[in-house]
Amino acid sequence: MKDAPFKWPIRVYYEDTDAGGIVYYANYLKFLERGRTEWLRHLGIEQDEWLDQNIGFVVRHVDLDLQRSARFNEELTVTVKVSRLKHASLSFEQEVRRANGECCCRATILAACVDHKRGKAVAIPAPIKEVLTSAS
Repeated sequence: MKDAPFKWPIRVYYEDTDAGGIVYYANYLKFLERGRTEWLRHLGIEQDEWLDQNIGFVVRHVDLDLQRSARFNEELTVTVKVSRLKHASLSFEQEVRRANGECCCRATILAACVDHKRGKAVAIPAPIKEVLTSAS
């Protein structure tokens, strides 16, 4: 897998925070999801086109390590790196970092490729796997 992760900038909005202006823990999952979505888009994989064919990726497992609190209006960077690509799933290593490089959270995400109509895991389609293999 390539060393340099994909990076996507985000800003913390008021809606992302609790009453104290600190990012609510569950919203890190949204930040991570947006990073993966933008990474796929960057690679030319538009998820809505695959959803029209009943193919999508669903998160199967999350390991989230919250390290530092992000706050309202901060600029953050979400990173995405594929750590493992298998027949019907892939694992990501992701981070959310402040502009100064401090890590707010780290996550390992396991996503499975599924046929939404049947509700079952399926092999990652060859066109997607080729792109993922060349990008990883």
